[in-house]
Amino acid sequence: MRNLKRVLSLGMTAAMITGLMVVGTSAAGYSDVSTEDNVEAIEVLQSVGVMVGDENGDFNPDQLVTRNEMAVVMSNLMEYNVATYSGTSPFTDVPSWAEPYVAACWTNGITAGTSATTYGGDQSVTTAQAALMLMKALGYFQYDSDFNGDWQLATITQGNRISLFKNVESNVRDAMTRNDVAQLVLNTLESGMVEANKSGQDITVGDITITNSVEYEYVTSQEPYARAIDTLRGASATSISTQGYIVELGEKLYAGDLRRTEDTTDAYGRPGTRWVYNLDEVGTYADAPLATYTNKVTKGDLYSLVSKSRLDDIDRKGQEVKDSDNNFDHYEYTFTVYADGKFAEVDGAVLDHIGKGEFGEEIRNTYFVSNSSAAAGAEKTNGVSGKGVQTEVYLDDDGNITLVYINTYLMQATADYNEAKDTLSVDLITTPSDFEGLIGNINVNQLNGDDFDITGYSEDDYILYTVSDGQVEDIYPAEVVTGEVSAYSIGNSVTLDGTKYEYGAQIEGVKDSSSAKYDKSAATEYRVGDNAAVVLDQAGYVLYVDSAEISLGNYLYVYNTVAGSG
Repeated sequence: MRNLKRVLSLGMTAAMITGLMVVGTSAAGYSDVSTEDNVEAIEVLQSVGVMVGDENGDFNPDQLVTRNEMAVVMSNLMEYNVATYSGTSPFTDVPSWAEPYVAACWTNGITAGTSATTYGGDQSVTTAQAALMLMKALGYFQYDSDFNGDWQLATITQGNRISLFKNVESNVRDAMTRNDVAQLVLNTLESGMVEANKSGQDITVGDITITNSVEYEYVTSQEPYARAIDTLRGASATSISTQGYIVELGEKLYAGDLRRTEDTTDAYGRPGTRWVYNLDEVGTYADAPLATYTNKVTKGDLYSLVSKSRLDDIDRKGQEVKDSDNNFDHYEYTFTVYADGKFAEVDGAVLDHIGKGEFGEEIRNTYFVSNSSAAAGAEKTNGVSGKGVQTEVYLDDDGNITLVYINTYLMQATADYNEAKDTLSVDLITTPSDFEGLIGNINVNQLNGDDFDITGYSEDDYILYTVSDGQVEDIYPAEVVTGEVSAYSIGNSVTLDGTKYEYGAQIEGVKDSSSAKYDKSAATEYRVGDNAAVVLDQAGYVLYVDSAEISLGNYLYVYNTVAGSG
């Protein structure tokens, strides 16, 4: 057992404590951005220079955005040469730093004032106001008659129609945070541009002109750049046809240099979306899972979650069947399993899909069995659920199922962070089982600053890490808990200062070569009444026990007794 020379005091982030999101505790180098924020939007907008952090390197996701700041975001988005607009706005209440941005947006019809001479730039921008600015950038609301007397209702109605508010949590009149503005802007970049088509005659009454019968049609193109973000075809904003490819705002602004690829996978095998800007990868972002577990998930749990009918369809994959019109068709549902970034295998068969005729029903029964309390997964690949194992279930629109297992392992720094070399020397305490080359032997003794955020680590600090395809993928600071041992259960748990800590699936111990399981009793050495230290994973389970031994403590062994004499 290694001696605990110094208890690590680094606190765990909320995301690590919940255990729901193992991967990615910060975005684009922002230490104040967690996986609970709109990481994809924040990183994409940073890459194109629309929204960046402050002078301290923070993004400030919870900070409210003012109308002046929203004008800056819009000017960056539309790439206005703001210097040429300086001094052209009619507003008298705009500070000098914001005036060129406000003037650019006002001149191009993106924004309006609270009166003829005031802009109200110090006020927080509301969801409806920000959405209206962005939808005008898309080409909507070019005429007053588009609002039908209620600009907020018209804006929210059209915004919902084009899914502009996807993953935006603020309500219509709410002040928007930088986190939500980033998501709203990304949704706009993914939205199709439109142009107005007037089919009726304008009616002029005095100084008022009423425009009737305006229909907004998608801007389309056959050019390659029109397929950089999406490949939808369309004619109008309410129908899809075979005319050209719809030009998304992000395609128009960046001429195809900003590219989005769907139906891809991240390093752990999770279905997601990949973004590239100017040939540099921004990142791959996992889709929202159908369910996430950090404890044991049973075969019965997954059977109920996915449903029997879906599993029956998977079993019939590839078989010819007749549809309702008596035409032959094929079942196309697939089932994919990843463990630590690799395809899971059972008895040598790669599980890229399931079918009774191809792999046999026993493969399906490894994961899905009605009313079964057995853990779902294949132990031979570290692809089995358990305490501290992040198990994610994905179900796409086509009915395909993906099951992802992400284990957490432990390493320890063997020296202080080397600032000159930007390296950190480490020793691996727990590692994945290789399983005949499937996972790959992990043999790492040094981390590089180019790959990981290693600043701040010192000798003997414990570090959590995850693995993808045989390589260290992500690292996180571990939490070390010390306290007086009041109880323990051999191979299962220890109670320190009245709090019970259960052992994780990947706790350090001796492996049984025949079953590839850890003998958890090897990590159970305590002295009741003395202090002990345990290292926790991101879900709060014990990965390692440090400097504690079993003892009889303050107990007396009675060798023999005699009858009392009074």
